[in-house]
Amino acid sequence: MAKVAVVFHSGYGHTQRLAQSVAQGAGAELLSIDADGNLPDAAWDTLAAADAIIFGSPTYMGTVSWQFKKFADATSKPWYTQAWKDKIFGGFTNSANMNGDKHSTLHYFMTLAMQHGGVWAGTGINYNTTKASQRSDLNYLASSAGPMAQTPGDAGAAEMNAGDLETGRLFGQRIAELAEKFKR
Repeated sequence: MAKVAVVFHSGYGHTQRLAQSVAQGAGAELLSIDADGNLPDAAWDTLAAADAIIFGSPTYMGTVSWQFKKFADATSKPWYTQAWKDKIFGGFTNSANMNGDKHSTLHYFMTLAMQHGGVWAGTGINYNTTKASQRSDLNYLASSAGPMAQTPGDAGAAEMNAGDLETGRLFGQRIAELAEKFKR
C-alpha cells in the first residue's frame, strides 16, 4: 500500500476537518503545521518516506496562510537534493467565500509540487452543472485542480458542507490509488 501524507495548516479548524476527510480517504498520516508555521522533525521524515504528499491550507487573501508559506519555504532542503522528485502531489483548500480566489491557493500548491519534480493529481471528480444541482453535491464548486470547500465565516468546522467533505475523502482515495499505481 502506498504511503500518503497530508501536510496542512488550519487557522480555525475548517481546513483541519477537510484534511481529516482527505486523510480518511487516503489512509494517510496527518501532519499539522502549527500556529508558528513549524512541523515536528518526525513529520519531515514522514514526508520523505511518503509516496504521495497532499497539501492543505485555508485561502487567506487569495493564497495560502503564512504558516503554510513558511513550511513551503522550508522545503528548500528536500528540493535541493530532489528528495521529493516523482512523488504524487495534490492539494485542497477552504475559504469563507464561494469563490474566495481558492484557485490561487491550488495553483500555489501545484507550483510547489512542480518545483519538487512531483506529479500533480487533480480531483478526477466531475461536477453537476444543472438547475437540479444542490450545494451538497460532490465537487459543487467545480474544481478539477483539487477540492475546494466553502464554509461561511460565521460557521464552525462542525457545520461544514457534507458534499465538500465527501469530495475531500474521494480525492484522498484517488491520490492513494494513483500513488500505488505509480510506485509499481
